[in-house]
Amino acid sequence: MTELRFKEVEHKFVVGDHFDLEGFRQALTALGPVRHVTLCVRDRYFITESGRNRGFVVRHRFDRELHELTIKSMAADAEVRDEINLDLKAGDQQAQVDAFVGAQGIVWNGALWKDLEVWYFADCEVVHYTATTGDRVVRCVEFEATDKPTLEAALAVVSRYEAATGFAEVERNPASLLELMWPHVLQSGRTTLTE
Repeated sequence: MTELRFKEVEHKFVVGDHFDLEGFRQALTALGPVRHVTLCVRDRYFITESGRNRGFVVRHRFDRELHELTIKSMAADAEVRDEINLDLKAGDQQAQVDAFVGAQGIVWNGALWKDLEVWYFADCEVVHYTATTGDRVVRCVEFEATDKPTLEAALAVVSRYEAATGFAEVERNPASLLELMWPHVLQSGRTTLTE
């Protein structure tokens, strides 16, 4: 597990307005999740000077359950990428995060809101969400392995949940959410600011 400790292994599917969310919920409930929650999440993304040059983005997440600062690598395919999370203390620390990230030279930033539903299993988190910015809306389903002793085992976990919910034959989207929400910001899987 040490090899994948700071890796995210997930598949993302962009779904339309007419996605059968109720059928999806029923399929996941039948699998016996450990926990199921609905949340409204604020994610703020930052591309710093170093992040632009080294291929990573900083995310500040705040909701009623999580408050964290994350570094995520950017790649042409977001199936497997670096993800390092720092838990922050309770309460929104937007000013402190702004100062911390600002000291690194912010090149670009953006914020989105996600209305999400999460099903937690012993080996996987399954999420359906609607992400919005001022002028863009994207609906997604994500399967993320949380039990990942090896890459092969993690991908097998993801595949099992995809098969159980009707996604086995659906083409996943390799883009990160940042790319889906702000397609002009990233280019060729690297954090290169474009005009």
